[in-house]
Amino acid sequence: MALHFLLPDESSALPGDAVALTGAEAHHAAAVRRVRVGEEVTVGDGRGTWLTGECEAVTPREVVVRVTARTDVPAASPRILLAQALAKGDRDELAVQAATELGVDEIIPWQSARSVSRWNAAKAEKGRARWASIVREAAKQAHRAWIPDVATLETTSTLAARASASRVIVLEPTAELRLTALTIDGTRDVVLVVGPEGGIAPDELEALRNAGAEPARLGGTVLRTSTAGPAALAVVSAAMHRW
Repeated sequence: MALHFLLPDESSALPGDAVALTGAEAHHAAAVRRVRVGEEVTVGDGRGTWLTGECEAVTPREVVVRVTARTDVPAASPRILLAQALAKGDRDELAVQAATELGVDEIIPWQSARSVSRWNAAKAEKGRARWASIVREAAKQAHRAWIPDVATLETTSTLAARASASRVIVLEPTAELRLTALTIDGTRDVVLVVGPEGGIAPDELEALRNAGAEPARLGGTVLRTSTAGPAALAVVSAAMHRW
């Protein structure tokens, strides 16, 4: 499989045109992945453009690719979103990385009541940028034509409000229904909600349920916050015939 790289901007390039990788992406291609002149690579803009081409010039500052084929990949519809509670250490980041590789369409950072990690106003944008960077690299590694969006930090009330337009499924180990028992008809976006290490607080669970969210469990075990979202994403992706 050809190596995949990302362009800095959206691309309108057609077969026969040349596109250039610059900055860190060019350095990564030339110095780390060691692409060579004549080597076939794929290049994308993260917004659905997928280009195949051959390297014409390779330096750590610029890699020029002559386009031989172009495909425009439509965005997924309906989408699968992951509302990931902030967690201590790197557990939330591990969840974000794995979910991106598995095909999630948007990541929602969630400041839950029991989150040990706290993003105040000063940290919120920095934290979101960190998650966006993880998403970008994971999408590139997985050869995804679309890079998932990372939403701004949400509270329980704003997360609950999503239930008016989307199907919100709260992953809760004490729920009666298993996730596999739910019928995913693929008519609305699906939002998977994952709590922090200590679980979702009872009042938050009630608020989400009152807004129309559906609690569901994953089997008979309790998964870590870093693995629950990716596991649920796999189940929902199969139900929506993505896999």
